[in-house]
Amino acid sequence: MRILIVDDEVRLADGVRRGLEAEGMVVDVAHNGVDGLARARDDDYDAIVLDVMMPGMSGYRVCQALRAEGDWTPVLFLTAKDGEWDEVEGLDTGGDDWLTKPFSYPVLVARLRALVRRGVRERPAVLEASDLRLDPAARRVFRGETEVTLTARELAVLDFLMRRRDEVVTKAEIITNVWGADFDGDANIVEVYIGHLRAKVDRPFGRESIQTVRGAGYRLTGRDARA
Repeated sequence: MRILIVDDEVRLADGVRRGLEAEGMVVDVAHNGVDGLARARDDDYDAIVLDVMMPGMSGYRVCQALRAEGDWTPVLFLTAKDGEWDEVEGLDTGGDDWLTKPFSYPVLVARLRALVRRGVRERPAVLEASDLRLDPAARRVFRGETEVTLTARELAVLDFLMRRRDEVVTKAEIITNVWGADFDGDANIVEVYIGHLRAKVDRPFGRESIQTVRGAGYRLTGRDARA
């Protein structure tokens, strides 16, 4: 197994390197995100251990850049950030696993072995509805040849609608899949985000692809729905 460790805590990274080498692994180390991304691009690794908060480039950005380039080497985030939304962001940007510092060294080794056994994931397919395209890996949206900038939540709502293209989905389904089953806020938040999406991916292009189905919910049509 060949492993890349990217962590700006020099002593910690060196300790992990020595431990993994004692397990028979070949280990390279980088101490900032920019150098880590360069190493990941230049060499083939079985897995990458990636810190989140680093000088120059965060671990999130490193992982996102690799995924956008079609590199699906397994990534394990090893970080002091322990909030649930930090973990969500790490996994949403393409990470495969998450381990919080301080950590159990045997657990780290076991998780790396598990990631390598699973192998490299295939890049998710690009979602399409007429000339609207969403690349889940790169987290980019295009209407025709024009890129549309969306927030993370807008992207999540659009992703769900596109995966259920031409189906009617309820507010409750959108909330459960985007905000989570334990969401206890105002259900009208869905209408707000539908409005945001229409303002970004439909109206500027003379489209009406996101449709309201009265009494039922919303539907994103795969046809060329021009206004």
